[in-house]
Amino acid sequence: MFSDSQQAMLDRVLAAVARDVRVDALLGMGSRVTGGWDAQSDFDFVVVEAAPVADRRAFAEAIGPLLTGFTGEHVGEPKLLICLYGPPLLHVDYKFVPRAEPAQLGERPKVLWARDPAAIEAWLSTARFGQAPREPQWFEDRVWLWLHYGASKWARGEYFEAISTLDFLRSMVLGPMMQLQAGRPMRGQRRLETLAGARERLLPTLAGYDAAAIRQAFVEAAAIYVELRAADPPPRPVPRMPQALLDFLQ
Repeated sequence: MFSDSQQAMLDRVLAAVARDVRVDALLGMGSRVTGGWDAQSDFDFVVVEAAPVADRRAFAEAIGPLLTGFTGEHVGEPKLLICLYGPPLLHVDYKFVPRAEPAQLGERPKVLWARDPAAIEAWLSTARFGQAPREPQWFEDRVWLWLHYGASKWARGEYFEAISTLDFLRSMVLGPMMQLQAGRPMRGQRRLETLAGARERLLPTLAGYDAAAIRQAFVEAAAIYVELRAADPPPRPVPRMPQALLDFLQ
């Protein structure tokens, strides 16, 4: 169910692409496909280009009251335009994909509009979907260095940086491992509250601006990782871990 502002935005985008000869199709991604859509959800659109949309910001501005927008190099997506419209505030992402190129998309999208629906379905049949799951060794090779990095900032008294590292560990290691082991898409901490037991397991890794609490949060994060690792052990465990980290935290 769309809110009034969400429905109005969708209507404007559909009208804009239908009159833009550079666009062959508009696809829907994100919560519209994976589930969980609600009044706080943002739109994730794929704009299938028949010809390059050279000025992508102008494309976004023509759709509604654009407050700000920037491209997605920080997430490895230079063809992504991340926009904030409003008021009322609404987050909309446009990923521009040339029809002439094979597509690589996180999930199979929903076709919201197409100039030639059969041709777009044929194009989608050649696309690659999904994000390759990270192997156990990927986590093992990184987690101990990240844990030590944060612990060293704690030891130095850089508590804000240490707290930030704990959040990074939840997003890059603990959350994804929990999602993978539950058979869910690897989406960091997204909707972890809906995964049985995840909230209780991760709460001990939260810390306020307190030296003892931060230290204990790193101990808990290491323990949770070791517990998760046991379900699918890496081929080459980092030697002397976790004991070397725990010794450092002492």
